[in-house]
Amino acid sequence: MAFLFRASSLSYNSTQFQLRRRTIGKFPSSVWPYPPSHLVSRAQLYSGGLTSSRCIVPRAASHEVVVHDRAAEEDVHKQRKVQLRVGVICGGPSAERGISLNSARSLIDHIQGDDLLVSCYYIDTDLNAYAISTAQVYSNTPSDFDFKLESLAQVFLSLSDFAEHLATSVDIVFPVIHGQFGEDGGIQGLLEKFNVPFVGTGSNECRQAFDKYEASLELSRQGFMTVPNFLVQEDESNEAELSNWFSKNQLDINTGKVVVKPTRAGSSIGVTVAYGYVDSLRKAKEIISEGIDDKVLIELFLEGGSEFTAIILDVGSAGKCQPVALLPTEVELRSLGSMDVNEKDAIFNYRRKYLPTQQVAYHTPPRFPLDVIESIRDGASLLFKSLGLRDFARIDGWFLPSAVNVSAYSGNRIGRSKYGTVLFTDINLISGMEQTSFLFQQASKVGFSHSNILRSIIHHACSRYRNITMCDTTSSLLKGSKSSELTKGNDAKKVFVIFGGDTSERQVLVIEVNTVPGMTPSTVLIHQALAENPPMYPHKFFRTLLDLGSERFD
Repeated sequence: MAFLFRASSLSYNSTQFQLRRRTIGKFPSSVWPYPPSHLVSRAQLYSGGLTSSRCIVPRAASHEVVVHDRAAEEDVHKQRKVQLRVGVICGGPSAERGISLNSARSLIDHIQGDDLLVSCYYIDTDLNAYAISTAQVYSNTPSDFDFKLESLAQVFLSLSDFAEHLATSVDIVFPVIHGQFGEDGGIQGLLEKFNVPFVGTGSNECRQAFDKYEASLELSRQGFMTVPNFLVQEDESNEAELSNWFSKNQLDINTGKVVVKPTRAGSSIGVTVAYGYVDSLRKAKEIISEGIDDKVLIELFLEGGSEFTAIILDVGSAGKCQPVALLPTEVELRSLGSMDVNEKDAIFNYRRKYLPTQQVAYHTPPRFPLDVIESIRDGASLLFKSLGLRDFARIDGWFLPSAVNVSAYSGNRIGRSKYGTVLFTDINLISGMEQTSFLFQQASKVGFSHSNILRSIIHHACSRYRNITMCDTTSSLLKGSKSSELTKGNDAKKVFVIFGGDTSERQVLVIEVNTVPGMTPSTVLIHQALAENPPMYPHKFFRTLLDLGSERFD
């Protein structure tokens, strides 16, 4: 069955076509799940919202499709009766727990299948571990989730007890904990100690990359352009040193504009704008006193630049790292009217990143010169490899046009061009996996569906571990098929999805179309379907609805 979306308004853009062709050419054929002609109809749906779904994409070209004998492959698979057991771990102690739950829902929706068995686990704010049902993942909010843990979940006596359980109950773990304990090496160190295979970067590399200050030092050592910064730590008096730093970077000590942010919070949590060294130090101390972090970074405010983010996939084999950056996304902050102090200080913060808003628009690929886009992709790939990252990551940064003065910025090799300067600022070890996340936006531009990209990441991680039997799961993982129901020769049906409208719920409709298509992940319909025995997962639930609707017209 194919879900088709009307794309009559899309037009050809030669620049993007060149970028897309270059991107596709960097993927080995062994990890390429679909011919490129599958991307156009879905790409705009993953752009983050109705206000940012106007990016131009090229028309799909015709391609020769090789038809596999799926029936024969499925018979062999059934005879072997081997499933890859994946443990999904979500939650965590950070303020990003809600995003982690959304990522877990999306991950489960799109990897569930006959060849893959998913188990779900949750870490609460006190680092207690629980085994939960897949149905419970769809609880609405973190507080609602925590409220039900005692009655519905199995608690482990300790994290060691939890890790020992994982070592015998799953083949590989896919952590989707964002922020602390998820991207700082915490969960990775636990899994390494008990020899549990997992998706993503190792614990030591996570610790270095997650700390914004340590990562900045390493980038500078590697020759990348970096933003001048100043570190404020707990119980240290820094007024004189900070005043000198302002003067050194040609900032007025009373009015100079800077960004103040925790070094290890993630997702723009606690990030704010300050003016002058006194205001900067005060806001840094507030972050420390509120318990967000005990290390705070003060950076130059990047005036006149454009923010971007890039997803990097490791497509290497036999233990060799071969990172490929997808087409980056430009993040455009939009003013909604008269300029007030909040708009003047606008930054891509937690609210703009994760909540529906008309203040942000996304452009994939960015509206930068072609050479700059290639510089971003090459630099991000080099950085991925230099820092020892694995499987996938998201790297954020800025492009500063040549008119912007960057004489104070350190680094002398990587990032400079005749068009301007590329700066890499933040490294995200576990990129968000919500329905409209950057991971899915950028993957859709090169032909990956949600299921394709997630299963390809799992497959690459599995290839590192000799004790994971991949002989009968590799093929289905790369194809991304959820079950044998998906394609049955000439019985495939076309389903046209209509969404949008003139109501305030238009943003919700975009999320619904991306979900299965269906309803938002925490809807009552999905709750009740998952409560069936056996559980009816969203994919099967909506196929059943479509079949029932079709019967009326047969």
